[in-house]
Amino acid sequence: MDGWAENGGALERELGFASFSHAIEFVNRLAELAERENHHPEIRVSGSRVTVRWWTHTTGGVSDSDHRLARLTDALL
Repeated sequence: MDGWAENGGALERELGFASFSHAIEFVNRLAELAERENHHPEIRVSGSRVTVRWWTHTTGGVSDSDHRLARLTDALL
């Protein structure tokens, strides 16, 4: 999975967008995915940059679901 790294027990990726509004549009799409899957990432927005972290709280680390959701996150781009 290009762009993703395991960091601190989570799959993490930082994404850059053309503008703040484009970053927020992406975050809104990601929020819809997370709600649909009932699995919620940590999302940080800083200007036109978005950092996404997927991990499974119940296992205290990265699960197969997190890998699948990272791939689905990529598909939103």
